[in-house]
Amino acid sequence: GSGMNLLQIQDKVWSQVCLRACAPHLEEKLGSPVPSCSVLGAISSYFVQRYGFPAGCKVVAFTGDNPASLAGMKLEEGDIAVSLGTSDTLFLWLQEPMPALEGHIFCNPVDAQHYMALLCFKNGSLMREKIRDESASCSWSDFSEALRSTEMGNSGNLGFYFDVMEITPEITGRHRFSAENRQVSAFPGAVEIRALIEGQFMAKRIHAEGLGYRVMPKTKILATGGGGASHNRDILQVLADVFGAPVYVTDTANSACVGSAYRAFHGLAAGTDVSFSEVVKLAPNPRLAATPTPGASQVYEDLLPQYAKLEQRILSQTPGPP
Repeated sequence: GSGMNLLQIQDKVWSQVCLRACAPHLEEKLGSPVPSCSVLGAISSYFVQRYGFPAGCKVVAFTGDNPASLAGMKLEEGDIAVSLGTSDTLFLWLQEPMPALEGHIFCNPVDAQHYMALLCFKNGSLMREKIRDESASCSWSDFSEALRSTEMGNSGNLGFYFDVMEITPEITGRHRFSAENRQVSAFPGAVEIRALIEGQFMAKRIHAEGLGYRVMPKTKILATGGGGASHNRDILQVLADVFGAPVYVTDTANSACVGSAYRAFHGLAAGTDVSFSEVVKLAPNPRLAATPTPGASQVYEDLLPQYAKLEQRILSQTPGPP
């Protein structure tokens, strides 16, 4: 329901204004929204006869692929999932959402009292590969060495890298700023690489916080994706440093399918008020990949407001999409 943007997410009822804007008599066709762990009834006799399902097989309420992925990655309150692919995507577990024009807010698929948010960033792995080719001789090992050889905060040098029009926010082009906030045309190779990676992760944190997310003492970050970055320890180290939280990796593929199976299992157990985390506690756990470097919190607490100001400055000078 929330994925269709037709649900009042706080009250968990259909928005009459949105329903009327879409089609007449839509509420009758949709039926009443229910919590994600609800058992809707037994499977149709058609599937029993044609495919051999047991007649007592139960059907649990449906959800979309992104909420199912949150379930498949076993996120808990305060957690973040970062998918580092062609586009980078953030899944956030929220208590108090602040809906905005950027990003998407959903009802939480495993806890009816909480919410999830999704942010998508178009300039992901392809942008990282371009900077690798330009500044690290097409070598990931040289790219990693550049991250190790430069200091956290990059001596105040900040960069924005959007070779295609970004989604969050709508900016295009490459923009580099020195520690004195002067726009410059280029950085040395190693500085360029750190500016890219730090900038990508600072943008993610800034926009996550804009939707109501806050890093908690128990926050953990789960990194996934097929672009290579989720397996690069030096990139994950920057992620841990910028967010001030440990980063874990998982081998779980097809997290939406896995999450749907977990949710079905939870639906059958929910009548006994069992929490989702209790139901999936025996599922494979992710592996710790990086912990924040001592002192990282102070470095990025100082840099994040500066990065946000520069982003707004670029945004004010960027013509909108046609």
